[in-house]
Amino acid sequence: MKHHKQAAPLRQYPEVREYMTPAPHTIAPTSSLSRAIRAMRDNRIHHLPVVERDRVVGVLSQRDILIMESLPGVNPTEVRVDEAMVRDVFTAAPDTPVGEVVETMLERRLGSTVVSEGDRVLGVFTTTDALRALQDLLKQP
Repeated sequence: MKHHKQAAPLRQYPEVREYMTPAPHTIAPTSSLSRAIRAMRDNRIHHLPVVERDRVVGVLSQRDILIMESLPGVNPTEVRVDEAMVRDVFTAAPDTPVGEVVETMLERRLGSTVVSEGDRVLGVFTTTDALRALQDLLKQP
């Protein structure tokens, strides 16, 4: 009989709130792409949660904007956020273990997770934040 290696249980700490980038900034799906670009530049952020009637409906990343801008004839003042955003948003509660969030991001090949409590967006956990968590883990004796 073959013994299958038991998957190691995920550590319950740290929680995603410890590593997320606080993101009080959100944008409406009907906003123009140029408004989103300005908001991201002014706030020095790379991911912008898209919120409609207090619900997260998407996330817009710098990569999504670059893709849209590379299309011929695209005018950022005419293109709406919901035409460029990614609808496959993963949201997690602030007390979710980082390990669980990272696992889902890997499975679904996501660059970010929106951290929210109820309808309130608290922050965004990105691959960069995941690397900071890994760095801390590697520093431990």
